Amino acid sequence: MLFRDREEAGDRLAERLTGLRGSHPLVLAVPRGAVVMGSVLARELGGDLDVVLVHKLGAPGEPELAIGAVDEEGRVFLDENATALGVGSEYIRRESQAQLAMLRRRRLLYTPARPPLSPAGRLVVVVDDGIATGASMIVALEAVRRRRPSRLIAATAVMPPPTLPRIAAAADEVACLALPPDFRAVGQFFADFTQVTDEEVVALLRAAVAARQGPPTTGPGG
Repeated sequence: MLFRDREEAGDRLAERLTGLRGSHPLVLAVPRGAVVMGSVLARELGGDLDVVLVHKLGAPGEPELAIGAVDEEGRVFLDENATALGVGSEYIRRESQAQLAMLRRRRLLYTPARPPLSPAGRLVVVVDDGIATGASMIVALEAVRRRRPSRLIAATAVMPPPTLPRIAAAADEVACLALPPDFRAVGQFFADFTQVTDEEVVALLRAAVAARQGPPTTGPGG
């Protein structure tokens, strides 16, 4: 195993990106697992934490195999797997609509009291716990790029070597801790790859907001 858990991977990514300290980066995590890593990055780099909502489109009968991804505005990116598997346009439409509905539910759950933090003019780090085909990360990067960040960094713990050029083409910089040639799935490189719940995501986002606001102030007598 390369990583004990997502927190350790986040610590190691923070060390890789230590040069960003002092630049107040905006860390946008791909839910759900990467929010754990994103919270570590935001804390260690002195940045803000939020989510970028994208979700992969699963292949017919194989939901874990990505044929593309969709963002929360409904923009769809199709991976080469979609063509190779001969996936029809009607299936892609239905799968995109189903995942888009899920993303909208997540937005209401994750940031009910405020709009998403704007990446405009900011140094942005988009983080995922691991990347396989790259479809979700590419959609996330493209969604953020349209909001005009000053610099856009893709960060992840692990991905297969053939995926790296595709991510590099969509980002200004890529921070990846491992490029194993024997890559089969992200989870194989984590000793603990327990699924992160929506409740944990909400708690991490709330904690990040509280940390950004600082401790409550008291009067002279407090």
